[in-house]
Amino acid sequence: MSKKIRVSTILKRKAEGIKITALTAYDYTFGYLLDEAGVDLILVGDSCGNVCAGYETTLPVTVDEMIYHTRSVRRGVNHALLVADMPFMSYQETLEQALHNAGRFMKEGSAEAVKLEGGEHICSTVRQIVEIGIPVMGHLGFTPQSVHEFGGYKVRGKDSAEAEKMKVDALALQDAGVFAIVLEKIPTLLAKEISEILTIPTIGIGAGPYCNGQILVSYDMLGLYDRVQFKFVRRYASLADEIRKAVTNYCDDVKNNDFPSLNESF
Repeated sequence: MSKKIRVSTILKRKAEGIKITALTAYDYTFGYLLDEAGVDLILVGDSCGNVCAGYETTLPVTVDEMIYHTRSVRRGVNHALLVADMPFMSYQETLEQALHNAGRFMKEGSAEAVKLEGGEHICSTVRQIVEIGIPVMGHLGFTPQSVHEFGGYKVRGKDSAEAEKMKVDALALQDAGVFAIVLEKIPTLLAKEISEILTIPTIGIGAGPYCNGQILVSYDMLGLYDRVQFKFVRRYASLADEIRKAVTNYCDDVKNNDFPSLNESF
């Protein structure tokens, strides 16, 4: 296994022209599997609300739930940079609340960075979190915690006014001290332009090939959560089908008294 990935490593990747690989994990098993496979950055995403808890949005996810998932993933991760999502209403009320919760992710979850959604309006909060020694990743474009404001899961930045605002937000986040920005569901050329005006890396999800790295929800990429097929997700496996087949075979073997055999007994 190569050297431990740190925030400084992620920053260097852009200057070196090396693409950053990132995926989500929510438990120990996925943590060590992704880590052993060589992923650069593992995000403990509040998407756990969708793929683990069955919520329609990420909004119900709590800080305590996110810390539990982060702590679980942490036990399996030695190589990748571990970043945790700060969930809805964990940083929006007051600066004190934001600092306290960011600190909990580091202290209780053993995260190495946190991710916040939003642009200029959260920059003062981002700056303060960074100043107390907690690395922050930004998130622009379609931000799932604002799904109701957006009126659904739509591509953002298609009109010129919103595109210009996103560029301003990206520069403001960079100035506030974020080490990278996730760009989600925005036009390819807008993502390219933002990537070119920033000195920090961009990590795309549904933002085209010109970002400095890519991230997907691991359950989507592996075909484990198959109730929805997003245009921007390439499925590298069909694990849901494999699991259904395996469970059906198990049930048949038990009912037919084919499992356990004597060789599988004491």
